[in-house]
Amino acid sequence: MNGCSDRHSRIAINLLSEMNRHLGDSRCRFYGSTVKVNYKEEFYCYPDAFVTYDPRVGDSLAEQPRQNRYIKRYPKFIAEVLSSSTEAFDRDLKFTDYQNLDSLEEYVLISQDSQRVECRRRIAADTWETTIYEAGDRITLTSLDLEFPSDRLYRGLD
Repeated sequence: MNGCSDRHSRIAINLLSEMNRHLGDSRCRFYGSTVKVNYKEEFYCYPDAFVTYDPRVGDSLAEQPRQNRYIKRYPKFIAEVLSSSTEAFDRDLKFTDYQNLDSLEEYVLISQDSQRVECRRRIAADTWETTIYEAGDRITLTSLDLEFPSDRLYRGLD
């Protein structure tokens, strides 16, 4: 999304900060909204945050073809901060496309208007379960083996 609200930006930064603390030196790579995800040429997007770790992708930049510095495949985790203008698309059509990513284990939708996080987890090839986290809950991102208080996502909001 081009040009987002201050709340949207802050929530994405807070999530990326949690991921950085947890994944900083691991072999997983995480990215923000300036790097593309795709699984075939006609589908790509810029999620607010995503994590990729897949043996089909080289571990270092030197092992990756030049185009892979701009486009990533095989995400295991994708998060979107919801906006009034994109919420319906993120919940429905985008999720339908994301389900075509065999590597995707977890899709997270974060409200910027209230402390509410919806976590969709793949439990079988075509089956997803949803867990809702609200104010005071501890958010568990199973694909990343990461848990933190929901308040940290909403820290620093006006």
